[in-house]
Amino acid sequence: MVTGGAGFIGSALVRRLVADGETQTLNFDALTYAGNTHSLPDPRTTQRYRFIKGDIRDHASLSSAISAFKPDIIMNLAAETHVDRSITGPQAFIDTNIAGTATLLEAARTYWEALDDTRRQSFRLHQISTDEVFGSLGPTGRFSETTPYAPNSPYSASKASADHLVRAWHHTYGLPVLISNCTNNYGPYQYPEKFIPRVIVNALAGVDIPVYGTGENVRDWLFVDDHVDALLAVAGRGEPGETYAIGASEEHTNIDIANRICALLDEMRPRGSGSYADLITHVTDRPGHDARYAIDATRARRELGWQPRKTFETGLRRTVSWYLDNRHWWAPLLDREV
Repeated sequence: MVTGGAGFIGSALVRRLVADGETQTLNFDALTYAGNTHSLPDPRTTQRYRFIKGDIRDHASLSSAISAFKPDIIMNLAAETHVDRSITGPQAFIDTNIAGTATLLEAARTYWEALDDTRRQSFRLHQISTDEVFGSLGPTGRFSETTPYAPNSPYSASKASADHLVRAWHHTYGLPVLISNCTNNYGPYQYPEKFIPRVIVNALAGVDIPVYGTGENVRDWLFVDDHVDALLAVAGRGEPGETYAIGASEEHTNIDIANRICALLDEMRPRGSGSYADLITHVTDRPGHDARYAIDATRARRELGWQPRKTFETGLRRTVSWYLDNRHWWAPLLDREV
């Protein structure tokens, strides 16, 4: 069972599970502005996939779905995730990311406690979190599973709170949970408010490409399909009660990424005059903007046998190409932004 399976990472996970053809998959998603059924398989084409429109804050709907589907694994990707939106409207992040996670934990605990011994032993609840809960790094060092939490935005604070709840349900009730904290994801089907698709979409529209401040903020970029590989490795081989840090060791500044995307677009779809990079505009930095994120994924590589398969160069080229070829997917979303 995947909660939030119509979002960017969730839909990539659902597509993989359905394509593998070895599991029954239930997608439980509220279809908020960033949820998109066009990113998902058609439930009518396979008996292995079901979709329920539902909100993880709704205990009755959530419990009913869990009881009927009888999952062995619940993977929680239901979340508000955009930092800028959390600054202008934090309540939605508190409601979904904190209260929603608490509701999910209680529904899962009730279900788990009623299972027979064999299924109780195999059941897992996997909380998918972010490296942003760790705060901001200086020019050196990386986050790991033992890094203290120090969130700096309403978004990261809400995800940190959710992680703490997940840990508490494990230690208090014995609920078999897993937590993974990943770096910035990118790839096809990402909502165009996020940085990489925003650069692509604005460039193609011939409008300013906004870059916060000097653009020197650094992120560790992980191709979404590599993250899906990691999620499946954590869910299948992770130790209950443990946390796994997931990153690609691909650190790049925002301004470097904007210039790389523009160079790819110059190659793949030339403007006719000048470079797309001429559209890059530096704008006022957002409040509390973290300087740098980076993950030490040694544990995931050593204990789970996971490692990313895409370099940033190949992943970014594939991403730009996908947005060029799939305007029909992202163009309607520009009118949905609120």
